[in-house]
Amino acid sequence: MEKENLNNDINLDEKQEAANNDKEDGAKTKELTPEQTKELTPEEKIAELEDKLTRTFAEMENQRRRYDKEKDDAFEYGGFAFAKEALNLLDNLERSKISLENDEDLKNSEALIKVKEHLNIISSDIISIFKKNNIEEIKSINKKLDPNLHQAMMEIEDDTKEPGTIIQEIQKGFTMKDRLLRPSLVGVSKKKVENDKVKDEKSEKNGEKETQN
Repeated sequence: MEKENLNNDINLDEKQEAANNDKEDGAKTKELTPEQTKELTPEEKIAELEDKLTRTFAEMENQRRRYDKEKDDAFEYGGFAFAKEALNLLDNLERSKISLENDEDLKNSEALIKVKEHLNIISSDIISIFKKNNIEEIKSINKKLDPNLHQAMMEIEDDTKEPGTIIQEIQKGFTMKDRLLRPSLVGVSKKKVENDKVKDEKSEKNGEKETQN
């Protein structure tokens, strides 16, 4: 009998504790801020929906523009990487010509002349195909150095040209429409630098002329 009463007491305690927990949870649920308990008016709900719609449409428009730009770039410059690699064909043709011209056994021979003619024809055909696909050679010789198109590899003393003028082309550069495929590798002019010995000789000559006068 005592055991049953003890069990009943334990059950009552558990029920009381559960009831207390429910009350605490209910109290926490009811503790809301004024902003949370405030009921939105129909006008405010409409304004909130309009703001969400505006943001959604703006994001959709941005995505559409990005997609259109990516599509246009793919159409306009889809062959950019291929074109850049194809430039190696011209480089190899030019290297072959130079190698043949420097071969002592072939110099001034009929065979060399014919091979060079064929290589020039192939080179011209490749450049013609490039032009049809808006790939243009960058003009360099006698032009002022443009960092956007040229890369200076060396300076060459030349008093006949304004400093910074391109007087040697090491490797041709190309553009594809308004984009740079690769820059031209060039040599630019600079003023001659006189050494101290030459300066002293000029000074002595000028001094002699002044003495004679």
